[in-house]
Amino acid sequence: MALKAAMAITGAILVLYLIAHMYGNLKIFSGQEAFDGYAHSLRELGYPLLPYEGFLWIARIVLLASILIHIYAVVVLWRRNHRARTARYQVTKRVQRSYSSYTMRYGGILIALFVVFHILHLTTNNIAPGGRSDSPYERMVNGFQPEFWFVTLFYLASVVAVGLHLRHGIWSAVTTLGGNKAGRQGKLNALATAIALIVAVGFAIPPLAVTFGLVS
Repeated sequence: MALKAAMAITGAILVLYLIAHMYGNLKIFSGQEAFDGYAHSLRELGYPLLPYEGFLWIARIVLLASILIHIYAVVVLWRRNHRARTARYQVTKRVQRSYSSYTMRYGGILIALFVVFHILHLTTNNIAPGGRSDSPYERMVNGFQPEFWFVTLFYLASVVAVGLHLRHGIWSAVTTLGGNKAGRQGKLNALATAIALIVAVGFAIPPLAVTFGLVS
């Protein structure tokens, strides 16, 4: 139960981060000055109480810890369930699962690869399709130009994986915390689907807008 609770709580932290990050990405439609100003303000958040970029480093540590705990809980619970299946039943009972539950494992791998690429691309500027820049706005615009369609495609595939992961993860987390009572399942399903769609679409809009020339 402790592992399930840890998985649910760390998952909630990651969901809140995704929503905040999505909101920040959508500021690209406000222009370069607003987008770069927002990115710079994050580095000064809490200053002088915190050192320059102090808030960002605290957030990174919390996120990294949440990711590691989340992965650990998932792996341990999966191994326990796997070991529990010590014998095959003569009659196989089908269990109804959503498509997202089948993609959790492989979607998680894709998301992990995307996070590494995303950091190297838009944060540290080590990978720079379209050219390096000190401007977060220019890095975004440069990286999703039409000639780099494969970057946009990879980004979109990862966003879909995030959406599926969220859909199933929110359902599982609320169930683990005792919120999936009789009569609430329909509302819970709608809530999980709505949050997953909002996050996935919100992340997909900026790169598509750049690729199709709506942002330049």
